[in-house]
Amino acid sequence: MDKQIKEKVEKLLKENKQGLIIQDISDKLNFSRITISIALAELRGENKIEIREIGQAKLHFLKED
Repeated sequence: MDKQIKEKVEKLLKENKQGLIIQDISDKLNFSRITISIALAELRGENKIEIREIGQAKLHFLKED
């Protein structure tokens, strides 16, 4: 995964503390949902984000330092 894509996703999540779904991230950054999903999976593996399920939606949040 391109490090710049992960950095852009991190920055976007930092700016949107209410959380975002994959489609919102994809629309704002103009990357495919698959690319965003991979970036989010890597960030989750690095323990940098958390995911909250609300109904069928999954909101992605950047973990606070």
